[in-house]
Amino acid sequence: MSGIGKTTVIDLESFRSAAGTVIDARTPAEFQQGHWPGAINVPLFSNEERHQVGLTYKQQGRLEAIELGLQLCGPSLAKLSAGLRTAAGGPGEPLRLYCWRGGMRSNSMAWLASLSDHPVTVLEGGYKRYRRWVLDRFNTPWPLRVLGGRTGTGKTDLLLQLERHGVGVVDLEGLAHHRGSSFGNLGLPPQPSSEHYENKLAERLDALNIGQAPEIWLEAESIQVGRCRIPKGLFSQMQTAPVLEIQRSDQERVDRLVEIYGCHHQQDLRDATQRISKRLGPQRTQKALEAIDQQNWAEACQAMLDYYDRCYDKELERSPARDTVNLEGLSTEDSAGLLLSKGCVTPMICP
Repeated sequence: MSGIGKTTVIDLESFRSAAGTVIDARTPAEFQQGHWPGAINVPLFSNEERHQVGLTYKQQGRLEAIELGLQLCGPSLAKLSAGLRTAAGGPGEPLRLYCWRGGMRSNSMAWLASLSDHPVTVLEGGYKRYRRWVLDRFNTPWPLRVLGGRTGTGKTDLLLQLERHGVGVVDLEGLAHHRGSSFGNLGLPPQPSSEHYENKLAERLDALNIGQAPEIWLEAESIQVGRCRIPKGLFSQMQTAPVLEIQRSDQERVDRLVEIYGCHHQQDLRDATQRISKRLGPQRTQKALEAIDQQNWAEACQAMLDYYDRCYDKELERSPARDTVNLEGLSTEDSAGLLLSKGCVTPMICP
């Protein structure tokens, strides 16, 4: 640990437990690609300015790049200072800062923040060091349990209900903003990049580790959740984890799917159906499209359930250990209560 005026450069573990808002000093494009979850982007340079500085460094050298950087950010110092003060929540409040490698950008911003009396900690190694920590999380053994069940059995809702009862849960679909099918993005915010998805997953796993979760429950998924990819190390553990498969009647499943998807625009539903037309086959595709045009949501769901059931059954065959529980006729709350009372799931000691 080394001190620089009111700025302290610290390692990752110390940075994680330090006080203050986390500031990402990288460009908006870098931030969009992936960042420390919860960080606020106060970029020293714009995307184009960062490109110019980098090009100058390669072609002319370090000193010339520094001079260009000073010219570019000089007129923006007052705005940057105000941005840091706002992010901190007021004058004198602590800040945590990082850039890509923990070098000139974060230290320059730390100097600027110190002028407003903000105590500042800078992450040694920057975002690059944080990413190594993230990727290491997925090679760590976790006490995973997988909740399985065919499409429409309400796996996600059940997991979220169990979480309210203190069970350790990682909501793979919620973090990805996607329900995992061709229809999975309907009505949801844009998906994060796979890199940022990894960051969010790692933070959630770490939070459950701190909470000493005896089990960590996830929903049975393929490795792709929309455009987000479950990290290989975590997915490999999911494939060998014990599975609890929930079962409901076909009518319950159809009713649930109609409730979720029946509110969306017909054209969006048609487009999603067309995307899987080769796998559905011409007859099922035509039947589903005609049902959508007639706003017969139940028939549209029925036309596609067989395809999704076959996909699910094939994926689940890889599971080495599987128990089943029939939740037919039970609400989500009653289903969670049943699983808890039977000891199928174990809550954390301190929910």
